[in-house]
Amino acid sequence: LFICGGTFSGIEKIVSARLGKKVIGFDSTAIDERSNAQLLRQLQPEDLLQFGLIPEFVGRLPVVVGLTPLTDDEMIEITTKPRNAIARQYEKFFEMEGVKLDFTDDALLEIVHKARDRETGARALRSVVEEILLDVMFELPSRKDISEYTVTAELVRGEIPKLPSLPKKKRETA
Repeated sequence: LFICGGTFSGIEKIVSARLGKKVIGFDSTAIDERSNAQLLRQLQPEDLLQFGLIPEFVGRLPVVVGLTPLTDDEMIEITTKPRNAIARQYEKFFEMEGVKLDFTDDALLEIVHKARDRETGARALRSVVEEILLDVMFELPSRKDISEYTVTAELVRGEIPKLPSLPKKKRETA
């Protein structure tokens, strides 16, 4: 069994052109997710060829199926629920440094939105979380003042610093 999967961002426009369906308005990106899903159900091998896949590869795919895009809730589940979910991995990494890691619901939603902007499906979730937490994880061993770390929506958007400033030490007088 060989399964080939991918995001194929923009393929719905190829399917739409083949079917002769036009988007009304000034912005061709106005195709909503519902009509996207309907278009993807009509995906054909020739659409993959038009997209840029080579005929030798497409010819080895006897069944072509377009899947509906993941919902925000499904993307959040992928981030948090499986045994090897990226959020759980980072919770363990932080735990090894003696720090409890938490994600707010708003932060998880913001992570999903950032991942969606990359148009690479659930794969982008890992890179978004790593961008946020990788530097923090490596700075934690030198920071004994942090025992709990909460990822918030503001932190994900870059509106607040990833780590609080070190407390200023009082000068000792001789």
